[in-house]
Amino acid sequence: MQRRTALKSLSVALGGLVSMPAWATSWTPDSIGNDKSLSASDEAILAEIVETIIPETKTPGAKSLKVHQFALRMINDCYGETAQKSLRQGLAKTDDLAKQINSKPFIECDAQQRKDTILQLSKADDASKKFVEMIKNLTIRGYTNSEYYMVNVQKYVMAPGFYHGCVPVKQ
Repeated sequence: MQRRTALKSLSVALGGLVSMPAWATSWTPDSIGNDKSLSASDEAILAEIVETIIPETKTPGAKSLKVHQFALRMINDCYGETAQKSLRQGLAKTDDLAKQINSKPFIECDAQQRKDTILQLSKADDASKKFVEMIKNLTIRGYTNSEYYMVNVQKYVMAPGFYHGCVPVKQ
């Protein structure tokens, strides 16, 4: 009886291995990375918020490294429903506050106006403060875990050091 169970398990595993390449050939970075939980305008606001936190200088900014997609993925996949609700409400509050202060949407503001909007949002009520802290935390984490930062700033090497066998030893 155990032989039948083992053969059955082996055939299921083999079938899965055979079908995996056919299933995974349609995967692309865009199809895996697309998350449709936010509208395009909300995602653009999130991209500008992370760019305000880490702007582009001589080094790429958070927006060009797509940190906003990282933050969105983390919130949707790893955080609870309260964080997802906080994200939606925080993006709406950010745009509304920018319209109140600058008489234009957050996306159309210049860098200083965006910074002032984020600072005022962080000094507002408790929910807005938590939203700003969450996005700031995820922006820093996403940026410092990006390939650009790890290779060019941290000088990360995939296999540090090398093994040299059969080396003459001085006596």
